[in-house]
Amino acid sequence: MQSVSYIHDGLFIFTPLNSLAFFSTTSNPGIEAMTPAIWLYSLPLMAIFGLYLWKRSTRQRSSRQIFDNTLASGLTEPASLHPIIDHVRCLGCASCIKACPENHVLGLINGKAHLIDPTHCIGHGACKTACPFDAIELVFGSEKRGVDIPHVHEDFQTNVPGIFVAGELGGMGLIRNAVTQGVQAVESIRKLDGIGTKELDLVIVGAGPAGIGGSLAAMSAKLNFVTLEQESLGGTVSHYPRGKIVMTAPVKLPLVGKMNFRETTKEFLMDYWEEIVGTTGLEINTNERVESIEADGSGFNVKTTQASYQTRAILLAIGRRGTPRTLGVPGENKSKVVYRLIDPEQYLNQNVLVVGGGDSALEAAVSIANETGTSVTLSYRSEAFSRAKEKNRIKVDAAQKEGKLNVLMRSNVKEITDDKVVIFANEEEVEIDNDAVIVCAGGILPTPFLKSIGIEVETKFGTA
Repeated sequence: MQSVSYIHDGLFIFTPLNSLAFFSTTSNPGIEAMTPAIWLYSLPLMAIFGLYLWKRSTRQRSSRQIFDNTLASGLTEPASLHPIIDHVRCLGCASCIKACPENHVLGLINGKAHLIDPTHCIGHGACKTACPFDAIELVFGSEKRGVDIPHVHEDFQTNVPGIFVAGELGGMGLIRNAVTQGVQAVESIRKLDGIGTKELDLVIVGAGPAGIGGSLAAMSAKLNFVTLEQESLGGTVSHYPRGKIVMTAPVKLPLVGKMNFRETTKEFLMDYWEEIVGTTGLEINTNERVESIEADGSGFNVKTTQASYQTRAILLAIGRRGTPRTLGVPGENKSKVVYRLIDPEQYLNQNVLVVGGGDSALEAAVSIANETGTSVTLSYRSEAFSRAKEKNRIKVDAAQKEGKLNVLMRSNVKEITDDKVVIFANEEEVEIDNDAVIVCAGGILPTPFLKSIGIEVETKFGTA
């Protein structure tokens, strides 16, 4: 049977020639001789195909509008791990779009997948798995903003044999991803030569999501291990503000089963971790900080504030907070300056300045603004909250419209005094009354600690 093929909207279309007769009665006089059976089968197929093209075109127009709005608002910088799409390999099948748990992060434009709302991407990575043409790569950072990441191989082992990294330290901030990495890292550690020949098989440093996942995997594998946490169970999560909404995705935990929720509160998640510790008998040495790690033959000597451990392997499941990033301005050493919000109620009837443009800063500003008698100013050096989630940006806009929150974009703190702060904004210095300052400028990666044990750190500018 003769046929023709053509490209429409990024699709390769194969069409029998006799079907094309429907489009031109003048060029094909034989149309009048077509049997009723051909009409019966061809018309519904053409109607279905036409409907498909219409829906596809509508979705592409919607994606283009979202993408244009993203560019216009300057919200083009992904917060963490995110996809880049090879448009030579991409055939526009939309598998990645359907696989993404977040709405409208990816979309089709001109028959190719695009990251249309980068700031809404939280690093699930489901798009890469779903792509049948290997057109997606997951990367850290961007051309404008670099991200420091320890050098880690596919098995989560660093350039130092025997030391592994999982979770937030390696760039995986989403709880599901961190837990999964912790479990997978322990699977790799089980295969090391020399397991069972030291005092311990494994020392896990950190009891956040990655550390908990790794600890449960070590228990399941019957490894001889210890889990150390310099503060309390939960790691970074334990320092979230009261009532903070935590994003995750279902994940299977060794010895526990499926953690089957997507969005929850800090309090619920902390209760969940406590329940796991109680039901499994998992032991975590809290308030025990690692001071040094030294190579010792085929293993390591880990010295903490309370003991020393001989181990074959180490899993670093610490967060990226490290040392809080400071402003470096006069008066920052005053007691009223802190670097994280714990409870908004402590700022009742106070004048509060929040500095930063990420989710922590926006959440802190909004939660304090909702407290009685507070006057809250949010200061950020850039022109858009490009690193924050959309829902937090919406809350800030609403609080600003209600008169609860004063937002100063493209501003910098110049000085902090006992009862005021000086801010450079709109090409001039302004002085506002102030009782408390909360700096949410992120943390400095514990690079000195990593380098002291030989781990290489790379700055990623949109690379894997």
